Amino acid sequence: MAQVDDMHIFVNAGAMAHFSTGDLTTPLVGLAMSSTEQIHPPGYGLVVESGVIRKIAHSEEILDEFGTVSNVHDLCGRAIIPGFVDAHTHLLWDGDRSNEIRMRQQGMSYAEIAAAGGGIRHTVSHTRASQNLEEIGIERREISIENGTTALEVKSGYGLDTESELRLLQIYDDLQSQLKNPRLYPTWMGAHDIPHGIKRESYVEQILSEQLPAILEQGIATSADVFCEPGWFTIEDTEEICREASKGGLSIRLHVDEFTNGDGLELAAELGAVTADHAIHSSDDARAAAAKAGTLQGFLPGTPYVMGSDAWPPIQQCIDEEWPWTLATDFNPNCQSLSIPMAGSLVTHRLKIDPIASLAAVTRNAACGLNNQNRLQGVIAVGAQANLIELKSSLVESWCQSPGHSPIEKTWIFD
Repeated sequence: MAQVDDMHIFVNAGAMAHFSTGDLTTPLVGLAMSSTEQIHPPGYGLVVESGVIRKIAHSEEILDEFGTVSNVHDLCGRAIIPGFVDAHTHLLWDGDRSNEIRMRQQGMSYAEIAAAGGGIRHTVSHTRASQNLEEIGIERREISIENGTTALEVKSGYGLDTESELRLLQIYDDLQSQLKNPRLYPTWMGAHDIPHGIKRESYVEQILSEQLPAILEQGIATSADVFCEPGWFTIEDTEEICREASKGGLSIRLHVDEFTNGDGLELAAELGAVTADHAIHSSDDARAAAAKAGTLQGFLPGTPYVMGSDAWPPIQQCIDEEWPWTLATDFNPNCQSLSIPMAGSLVTHRLKIDPIASLAAVTRNAACGLNNQNRLQGVIAVGAQANLIELKSSLVESWCQSPGHSPIEKTWIFD
């Protein structure tokens, strides 16, 4: 990773994926995601000043105008793409659940594993007791950067009481203050599971009367998330929590329809959620309603992969119907990958999704689902934040075609 400031010029790029057509604050959909209009041919370069892209042109033009700048980076024909935006991670937790793979192989469901003392509640007990969460967060952020991620949505949710949830969000804030990069976007997810020994109705009341007000007073979280799934939080619970969170100024992100169609995506559309993630079993009507409402469908291919599931998200249908969608890692105790290129590999190799469309889903589209605070990310365009990935190959398509080792030569983060 290189963290740099002031004026820098990059020249002699290979292909450059810019994704800068149309309204840059909206996601790309349909065939526009993979259009050749989204890629500059080899030979382009760009100028970065104070962390922002100031000019994009042929390398000769840039060298003629800015050749006296001391910070000149010759890309030697390597492709350039926007920094990845990982828009769904559970970054902070402690406790090892590697044994759960054998439970799944023996036929136990997610709910059965939880009832046997595994699952989220196991992680909660270890996370509450952990004295190493900050060090864990630093290590995982470095892994993200090494894999090209320059912005991270990060959830709480392994505290499940007011004190622990506040602590997780405070650690995210401390990490951002200390390290700055990649940019963190914290989400409160107190409604991730029901704590052991508490009835769901009582915990929802505790969330509304105590936990959420404390989260709002703390002022770190920018979004709220709920695990809206039969057996966890009901449609009614989710709606009540989200409406109260919205009143407090939080945007809404939801976990929906991961195991069955529980009408979660439909609710997300009604609530105007920024994104509704997993969404594997949602109905076509709900997907159309989400698109109309501006709600992104966030697909997390690492999860069905590690769970051994044959249920994959209908990404090609989303392209055909021009429904906006994103990809993310869903880093969590069961899906321990912070590699966006691995997520891209899964959908290109397993689902035959165009690698350029998949790249749009982890750059421009994912950035549209964050509270950007006037930071234009996920594109290579004049005025955009200059967070860039230099690939080892001259071809953009290489970004997701090397599972098992990194396709990235260098991650450039300008702040």
